[in-house]
Amino acid sequence: MLTITESAKQLLKEILETHSDDSNKVIRLVLESPGQLGLALGTERKDDQVIEHEEAKVLVVSKELMPAVEGVTLDVEDTENGPKLTAIKEKTG
Repeated sequence: MLTITESAKQLLKEILETHSDDSNKVIRLVLESPGQLGLALGTERKDDQVIEHEEAKVLVVSKELMPAVEGVTLDVEDTENGPKLTAIKEKTG
């Protein structure tokens, strides 16, 4: 299961509000390369898992990507350049 902290949901909502005024647009979690997650602006698809925050859709994850994000937690790390979204995979075994 993908876990998203409240601070990550808030940051995603802020990112979406900053980059789009189209209410049909969502942020999509994507696999950029093996082991490398990224974000893309897109639209919701039929089989997406939808994550909401304050009654707004803030992130969608495709059904195909769900196995790759099993055990991943999205959180926010404060950096000198501002908040940064981080993905941490829990260790198994």
